[in-house]
Amino acid sequence: MVTAQQGLLTSANAGDGTTSTIANRVIVDFKDALIDYKSTDLDVIGQFCEPMTTDTGGDIDLTIAKPSMALEEIDEGSTPAYQHTLLRNERISVKEWGIAIAVTRRMIEDSRFNEVELALNEARRALDRHLTQHAMSALFGVYNATFGTGVSAAIIADQTDAQIATFANNPHGGFYGTSADDGDRLVDYGDYTAAELALLNPFTDNPGGHYAQSTSTGTSRIALGDVTGAIELMGAKGMNPNLILVSPSHYKNLLDLADFTTVISGSAGSGGTGSDGFGGSNAQHLQGAAASGVIGSLFGLTVMQNAWVPSTRYGIFDTSVKQMAYVERRGVTVEEANPGFGILGSYLSLRYGMKIIRPESGLIVFD
Repeated sequence: MVTAQQGLLTSANAGDGTTSTIANRVIVDFKDALIDYKSTDLDVIGQFCEPMTTDTGGDIDLTIAKPSMALEEIDEGSTPAYQHTLLRNERISVKEWGIAIAVTRRMIEDSRFNEVELALNEARRALDRHLTQHAMSALFGVYNATFGTGVSAAIIADQTDAQIATFANNPHGGFYGTSADDGDRLVDYGDYTAAELALLNPFTDNPGGHYAQSTSTGTSRIALGDVTGAIELMGAKGMNPNLILVSPSHYKNLLDLADFTTVISGSAGSGGTGSDGFGGSNAQHLQGAAASGVIGSLFGLTVMQNAWVPSTRYGIFDTSVKQMAYVERRGVTVEEANPGFGILGSYLSLRYGMKIIRPESGLIVFD
Protein backbone atom coordinates (compact mmCIF):
# COMPACT_ATOMS: atom_id res chain seq x y z
CA MET A 1 0.00 0.00 0.00
CA VAL A 2 1.43 3.38 -1.03
CA THR A 3 1.25 6.06 1.69
CA ALA A 4 -0.16 9.37 0.44
CA GLN A 5 2.30 12.25 0.83
CA GLN A 6 0.01 15.10 1.80
CA GLY A 7 0.82 18.81 1.68
CA LEU A 8 2.57 21.23 -0.66
CA LEU A 9 5.90 20.60 -2.36
CA THR A 10 8.11 23.54 -1.41
CA SER A 11 11.78 24.45 -1.78
CA ALA A 12 12.15 23.99 1.99
CA ASN A 13 11.89 20.25 1.34
CA ALA A 14 14.92 20.25 -0.93
CA GLY A 15 17.42 18.70 1.49
CA ASP A 16 21.18 18.58 1.09
CA GLY A 17 21.39 16.02 -1.70
CA THR A 18 22.77 13.26 0.58
CA THR A 19 19.71 12.28 2.56
CA SER A 20 16.34 11.08 1.31
CA THR A 21 13.88 13.96 1.34
CA ILE A 22 10.76 14.93 -0.53
CA ALA A 23 12.57 17.01 -3.13
CA ASN A 24 16.29 16.22 -3.15
CA ARG A 25 16.09 16.06 -6.96
CA VAL A 26 16.39 19.88 -6.89
CA ILE A 27 20.12 19.37 -6.29
CA VAL A 28 20.73 15.88 -7.67
CA ASP A 29 20.20 15.47 -11.39
CA PHE A 30 18.31 12.21 -11.93
CA LYS A 31 18.41 11.62 -15.68
CA ASP A 32 15.41 9.31 -15.55
CA ALA A 33 13.30 11.63 -13.44
CA LEU A 34 11.06 12.64 -16.33
CA ILE A 35 9.02 9.71 -17.54
CA ASP A 36 6.25 10.00 -20.06
CA TYR A 37 3.75 7.85 -18.22
CA LYS A 38 0.40 7.20 -19.86
CA SER A 39 -2.55 5.49 -18.30
CA THR A 40 -5.01 4.73 -21.07
CA ASP A 41 -6.02 1.06 -21.03
CA LEU A 42 -5.13 -0.95 -17.94
CA ASP A 43 -4.70 -4.69 -18.45
CA VAL A 44 -6.86 -5.48 -15.43
CA ILE A 45 -9.77 -3.49 -16.86
CA GLY A 46 -9.37 -4.92 -20.36
CA GLN A 47 -9.10 -8.50 -19.12
CA PHE A 48 -11.81 -8.68 -16.48
CA CYS A 49 -14.20 -5.81 -17.18
CA GLU A 50 -16.75 -4.92 -19.84
CA PRO A 51 -16.33 -1.15 -20.28
CA MET A 52 -19.48 0.94 -20.46
CA THR A 53 -20.35 4.61 -20.24
CA THR A 54 -23.30 6.30 -18.58
CA ASP A 55 -24.87 9.76 -18.73
CA THR A 56 -26.05 9.59 -15.12
CA GLY A 57 -24.18 9.33 -11.84
CA GLY A 58 -24.96 7.67 -8.55
CA ASP A 59 -26.53 4.23 -8.75
CA ILE A 60 -27.30 2.91 -12.22
CA ASP A 61 -29.02 -0.29 -13.30
CA LEU A 62 -27.84 -2.77 -15.91
CA THR A 63 -30.27 -5.20 -17.50
CA ILE A 64 -28.91 -8.67 -18.27
CA ALA A 65 -30.76 -11.23 -20.38
CA LYS A 66 -31.37 -14.74 -19.03
CA PRO A 67 -32.02 -17.90 -21.09
CA SER A 68 -35.78 -17.80 -21.61
CA MET A 69 -36.83 -19.30 -24.95
CA ALA A 70 -36.92 -22.77 -26.51
CA LEU A 71 -37.97 -24.04 -29.92
CA GLU A 72 -40.95 -26.34 -30.22
CA GLU A 73 -42.25 -28.58 -32.94
CA ILE A 74 -45.03 -27.00 -34.98
CA ASP A 75 -47.79 -29.16 -36.37
CA GLU A 76 -49.21 -28.30 -39.75
CA GLY A 77 -51.71 -25.49 -39.50
CA SER A 78 -50.96 -24.75 -35.85
CA THR A 79 -49.43 -21.71 -34.24
CA PRO A 80 -46.50 -21.94 -31.77
CA ALA A 81 -46.95 -20.57 -28.29
CA TYR A 82 -45.73 -17.03 -27.75
CA GLN A 83 -42.58 -16.65 -25.69
CA HIS A 84 -40.88 -13.65 -24.10
CA THR A 85 -37.51 -12.61 -22.77
CA LEU A 86 -36.51 -12.94 -19.13
CA LEU A 87 -34.24 -10.33 -17.58
CA ARG A 88 -32.39 -9.67 -14.35
CA ASN A 89 -31.08 -6.43 -12.91
CA GLU A 90 -27.65 -5.44 -11.60
CA ARG A 91 -27.21 -2.13 -9.79
CA ILE A 92 -23.80 -0.42 -9.89
CA SER A 93 -22.68 2.48 -7.72
CA VAL A 94 -20.72 5.20 -9.56
CA LYS A 95 -18.42 7.32 -7.40
CA GLU A 96 -15.85 10.04 -7.99
CA TRP A 97 -12.19 9.52 -7.16
CA GLY A 98 -9.35 11.97 -7.50
CA ILE A 99 -6.09 13.58 -6.38
CA ALA A 100 -5.19 17.21 -5.77
CA ILE A 101 -1.56 18.24 -6.25
CA ALA A 102 0.13 21.55 -5.51
CA VAL A 103 3.63 22.97 -5.93
CA THR A 104 4.89 26.40 -4.86
CA ARG A 105 6.10 28.81 -7.51
CA ARG A 106 9.45 29.05 -5.74
CA MET A 107 9.89 25.29 -5.97
CA ILE A 108 9.21 25.46 -9.71
CA GLU A 109 11.67 28.31 -10.18
CA ASP A 110 14.46 26.56 -8.24
CA SER A 111 14.01 23.10 -9.73
CA ARG A 112 15.64 21.78 -12.89
CA PHE A 113 12.54 19.78 -13.75
CA ASN A 114 8.93 20.40 -14.61
CA GLU A 115 7.59 19.77 -11.12
CA VAL A 116 3.93 19.89 -12.16
CA GLU A 117 4.54 17.29 -14.88
CA LEU A 118 6.40 15.05 -12.41
CA ALA A 119 3.51 15.34 -9.97
CA LEU A 120 0.95 14.50 -12.66
CA ASN A 121 2.98 11.49 -13.78
CA GLU A 122 2.93 10.14 -10.22
CA ALA A 123 -0.78 10.93 -10.00
CA ARG A 124 -1.35 8.77 -13.10
CA ARG A 125 0.68 5.95 -11.54
CA ALA A 126 -1.45 6.33 -8.42
CA LEU A 127 -4.52 6.01 -10.65
CA ASP A 128 -3.21 2.74 -12.10
CA ARG A 129 -2.52 1.37 -8.63
CA HIS A 130 -5.95 2.47 -7.46
CA LEU A 131 -7.85 0.86 -10.34
CA THR A 132 -5.83 -2.37 -10.14
CA GLN A 133 -6.36 -2.72 -6.40
CA HIS A 134 -10.04 -1.84 -6.72
CA ALA A 135 -10.60 -4.41 -9.46
CA MET A 136 -8.68 -7.16 -7.61
CA SER A 137 -10.50 -6.42 -4.33
CA ALA A 138 -13.86 -6.64 -6.08
CA LEU A 139 -12.91 -9.74 -8.05
CA PHE A 140 -11.66 -11.66 -5.01
CA GLY A 141 -14.19 -10.34 -2.51
CA VAL A 142 -11.52 -8.73 -0.33
CA TYR A 143 -12.93 -6.43 2.36
CA ASN A 144 -11.73 -2.87 1.83
CA ALA A 145 -13.50 -0.06 3.62
CA THR A 146 -12.19 2.56 1.17
CA PHE A 147 -13.49 0.81 -1.95
CA GLY A 148 -16.52 -0.75 -0.27
CA THR A 149 -15.58 -4.23 -1.51
CA GLY A 150 -16.09 -7.50 0.32
CA VAL A 151 -18.12 -7.92 3.48
CA SER A 152 -17.32 -6.12 6.72
CA ALA A 153 -16.46 -8.43 9.67
CA ALA A 154 -17.19 -11.50 7.52
CA ILE A 155 -15.72 -13.66 4.78
CA ILE A 156 -17.53 -13.54 1.46
CA ALA A 157 -17.21 -17.34 1.21
CA ASP A 158 -19.62 -17.62 4.16
CA GLN A 159 -22.30 -15.49 2.51
CA THR A 160 -25.36 -17.00 0.90
CA ASP A 161 -25.99 -16.27 -2.73
CA ALA A 162 -28.97 -14.12 -1.75
CA GLN A 163 -26.73 -12.01 0.51
CA ILE A 164 -24.10 -11.60 -2.20
CA ALA A 165 -26.72 -10.58 -4.76
CA THR A 166 -28.26 -7.94 -2.46
CA PHE A 167 -26.89 -4.53 -3.44
CA ALA A 168 -27.14 -3.08 0.07
CA ASN A 169 -25.03 -5.93 1.47
CA ASN A 170 -22.46 -6.17 -1.30
CA PRO A 171 -22.47 -3.35 -3.88
CA HIS A 172 -19.61 -4.93 -5.86
CA GLY A 173 -21.46 -8.22 -6.33
CA GLY A 174 -19.78 -11.60 -6.35
CA PHE A 175 -19.75 -15.11 -7.73
CA TYR A 176 -22.20 -17.75 -6.52
CA GLY A 177 -22.28 -18.05 -2.73
CA THR A 178 -23.50 -20.76 -0.40
CA SER A 179 -26.99 -22.08 -1.17
CA ALA A 180 -26.09 -21.13 -4.71
CA ASP A 181 -29.38 -19.77 -5.90
CA ASP A 182 -30.83 -16.41 -4.91
CA GLY A 183 -33.81 -17.21 -7.11
CA ASP A 184 -32.63 -14.98 -9.94
CA ARG A 185 -29.01 -15.57 -10.98
CA LEU A 186 -28.71 -19.36 -11.33
CA VAL A 187 -30.46 -20.82 -14.39
CA ASP A 188 -30.71 -24.15 -16.18
CA TYR A 189 -27.83 -24.92 -18.50
CA GLY A 190 -27.16 -27.87 -20.77
CA ASP A 191 -28.31 -31.10 -19.15
CA TYR A 192 -28.37 -29.53 -15.69
CA THR A 193 -31.34 -27.90 -14.02
CA ALA A 194 -30.76 -24.94 -11.72
CA ALA A 195 -31.50 -27.21 -8.75
CA GLU A 196 -28.87 -29.71 -9.89
CA LEU A 197 -26.32 -26.95 -10.42
CA ALA A 198 -26.98 -25.69 -6.89
CA LEU A 199 -26.11 -29.15 -5.53
CA LEU A 200 -22.97 -29.71 -7.60
CA ASN A 201 -20.24 -30.05 -4.98
CA PRO A 202 -16.73 -31.12 -6.08
CA PHE A 203 -15.18 -29.27 -3.11
CA THR A 204 -17.47 -30.98 -0.51
CA ASP A 205 -17.80 -27.81 1.61
CA ASN A 206 -20.00 -25.41 -0.38
CA PRO A 207 -22.57 -27.06 -2.68
CA GLY A 208 -22.90 -25.12 -5.91
CA GLY A 209 -20.91 -22.18 -4.56
CA HIS A 210 -18.01 -20.52 -6.34
CA TYR A 211 -16.11 -19.70 -3.14
CA ALA A 212 -14.40 -22.92 -2.09
CA GLN A 213 -11.96 -24.22 0.49
CA SER A 214 -8.80 -25.61 -1.09
CA THR A 215 -8.36 -29.36 -0.99
CA SER A 216 -4.68 -28.71 -0.14
CA THR A 217 -3.39 -27.90 3.33
CA GLY A 218 -0.94 -25.12 4.14
CA THR A 219 -0.63 -21.50 3.08
CA SER A 220 -0.77 -20.21 -0.50
CA ARG A 221 -1.12 -23.71 -1.92
CA ILE A 222 -2.65 -24.78 -5.21
CA ALA A 223 -4.09 -28.28 -5.46
CA LEU A 224 -4.75 -29.73 -8.88
CA GLY A 225 -7.99 -31.04 -7.41
CA ASP A 226 -9.06 -27.40 -6.97
CA VAL A 227 -8.49 -26.78 -10.66
CA THR A 228 -10.47 -29.83 -11.77
CA GLY A 229 -13.25 -28.93 -9.34
CA ALA A 230 -13.46 -25.44 -10.83
CA ILE A 231 -13.50 -26.90 -14.34
CA GLU A 232 -16.48 -29.05 -13.37
CA LEU A 233 -18.43 -26.31 -11.59
CA MET A 234 -17.86 -23.66 -14.24
CA GLY A 235 -18.11 -26.05 -17.20
CA ALA A 236 -21.55 -27.19 -16.03
CA LYS A 237 -22.68 -23.57 -16.38
CA GLY A 238 -21.27 -23.18 -19.88
CA MET A 239 -17.90 -21.67 -18.96
CA ASN A 240 -14.46 -22.77 -20.17
CA PRO A 241 -11.86 -21.78 -17.53
CA ASN A 242 -8.61 -20.60 -19.08
CA LEU A 243 -6.84 -18.54 -16.40
CA ILE A 244 -5.53 -19.09 -12.86
CA LEU A 245 -4.76 -15.77 -11.16
CA VAL A 246 -2.47 -16.19 -8.15
CA SER A 247 -0.48 -14.18 -5.64
CA PRO A 248 3.34 -14.10 -5.71
CA SER A 249 3.26 -16.54 -2.76
CA HIS A 250 1.22 -19.06 -4.74
CA TYR A 251 3.54 -18.57 -7.70
CA LYS A 252 6.61 -19.24 -5.53
CA ASN A 253 5.09 -22.46 -4.20
CA LEU A 254 4.47 -23.68 -7.73
CA LEU A 255 8.04 -22.87 -8.74
CA ASP A 256 9.37 -24.58 -5.59
CA LEU A 257 7.38 -27.66 -6.53
CA ALA A 258 8.90 -27.63 -10.01
CA ASP A 259 12.40 -27.25 -8.55
CA PHE A 260 11.79 -30.10 -6.11
CA THR A 261 10.60 -32.46 -8.82
CA THR A 262 13.65 -31.67 -10.93
CA VAL A 263 15.83 -33.07 -8.16
CA ILE A 264 14.10 -36.46 -8.40
CA SER A 265 14.45 -36.55 -12.18
CA GLY A 266 14.88 -40.10 -13.41
CA SER A 267 13.42 -41.76 -10.33
CA ALA A 268 10.36 -43.93 -10.57
CA GLY A 269 8.15 -42.94 -7.66
CA SER A 270 4.49 -43.26 -6.86
CA GLY A 271 4.21 -46.27 -9.12
CA GLY A 272 4.94 -44.21 -12.22
CA THR A 273 7.81 -44.29 -14.67
CA GLY A 274 10.87 -42.10 -14.47
CA SER A 275 10.96 -41.24 -18.16
CA ASP A 276 9.12 -37.95 -17.69
CA GLY A 277 11.32 -36.88 -14.77
CA PHE A 278 8.33 -36.61 -12.47
CA GLY A 279 7.69 -40.24 -11.59
CA GLY A 280 4.26 -40.04 -13.19
CA SER A 281 3.03 -37.65 -10.48
CA ASN A 282 0.79 -34.60 -10.94
CA ALA A 283 3.92 -32.44 -10.76
CA GLN A 284 4.51 -33.20 -14.43
CA HIS A 285 2.12 -30.33 -15.17
CA LEU A 286 4.85 -27.97 -13.95
CA GLN A 287 7.40 -29.41 -16.34
CA GLY A 288 9.76 -26.75 -17.68
CA ALA A 289 9.01 -24.24 -14.92
CA ALA A 290 12.29 -24.91 -13.09
CA ALA A 291 14.30 -24.10 -16.21
CA SER A 292 12.39 -21.05 -17.46
CA GLY A 293 10.99 -19.59 -14.24
CA VAL A 294 7.62 -19.29 -15.98
CA ILE A 295 4.70 -21.66 -15.40
CA GLY A 296 2.92 -22.00 -18.70
CA SER A 297 -0.31 -23.71 -17.74
CA LEU A 298 -2.04 -26.22 -15.50
CA PHE A 299 -4.53 -28.44 -17.34
CA GLY A 300 -4.45 -25.87 -20.14
CA LEU A 301 -5.16 -22.91 -17.83
CA THR A 302 -2.64 -20.08 -18.04
CA VAL A 303 -1.08 -19.16 -14.69
CA MET A 304 -0.73 -15.42 -14.00
CA GLN A 305 0.37 -13.58 -10.87
CA ASN A 306 -0.64 -10.18 -9.54
CA ALA A 307 0.67 -8.46 -6.41
CA TRP A 308 -2.85 -7.39 -5.39
CA VAL A 309 -4.12 -10.98 -5.17
CA PRO A 310 -4.30 -12.00 -1.48
CA SER A 311 -1.86 -14.73 -0.42
CA THR A 312 -4.78 -16.63 1.13
CA ARG A 313 -6.84 -17.07 -2.04
CA TYR A 314 -6.54 -17.42 -5.80
CA GLY A 315 -8.99 -17.31 -8.67
CA ILE A 316 -9.91 -19.42 -11.69
CA PHE A 317 -11.63 -17.57 -14.52
CA ASP A 318 -12.99 -17.80 -18.04
CA THR A 319 -11.60 -14.65 -19.62
CA SER A 320 -13.63 -15.06 -22.81
CA VAL A 321 -16.41 -13.64 -20.64
CA LYS A 322 -15.94 -10.39 -18.73
CA GLN A 323 -16.55 -11.04 -15.05
CA MET A 324 -17.27 -7.40 -14.19
CA ALA A 325 -18.82 -4.31 -15.67
CA TYR A 326 -16.75 -1.12 -15.54
CA VAL A 327 -19.11 1.82 -15.88
CA GLU A 328 -17.51 5.20 -16.52
CA ARG A 329 -19.42 8.43 -16.06
CA ARG A 330 -16.40 10.61 -16.77
CA GLY A 331 -12.93 9.53 -17.80
CA VAL A 332 -9.69 10.83 -16.33
CA THR A 333 -9.65 14.63 -16.42
CA VAL A 334 -6.99 17.09 -15.29
CA GLU A 335 -8.07 20.57 -14.22
CA GLU A 336 -6.08 23.57 -13.08
CA ALA A 337 -6.46 24.44 -9.42
CA ASN A 338 -5.84 27.73 -7.64
CA PRO A 339 -4.72 26.82 -4.10
CA GLY A 340 -3.49 30.33 -3.27
CA PHE A 341 -0.82 32.97 -3.77
CA GLY A 342 2.44 31.57 -5.13
CA ILE A 343 1.05 28.05 -5.51
CA LEU A 344 0.27 26.11 -8.68
CA GLY A 345 -2.04 23.12 -8.49
CA SER A 346 -4.02 20.59 -10.48
CA TYR A 347 -6.87 18.18 -9.91
CA LEU A 348 -6.92 14.69 -11.45
CA SER A 349 -10.22 12.87 -11.13
CA LEU A 350 -12.65 10.41 -12.70
CA ARG A 351 -16.06 8.91 -12.00
CA TYR A 352 -16.65 5.20 -12.35
CA GLY A 353 -18.11 2.08 -10.77
CA MET A 354 -17.50 -1.65 -11.13
CA LYS A 355 -19.29 -4.85 -10.18
CA ILE A 356 -19.25 -8.59 -10.84
CA ILE A 357 -22.17 -9.29 -13.16
CA ARG A 358 -21.33 -12.80 -14.44
CA PRO A 359 -21.32 -15.02 -11.33
CA GLU A 360 -20.70 -18.19 -13.34
CA SER A 361 -17.43 -16.98 -14.91
CA GLY A 362 -15.09 -17.26 -11.92
CA LEU A 363 -14.30 -19.29 -8.82
CA ILE A 364 -12.25 -18.22 -5.78
CA VAL A 365 -10.28 -20.79 -3.77
CA PHE A 366 -9.39 -20.06 -0.12
CA ASP A 367 -6.64 -21.56 2.02
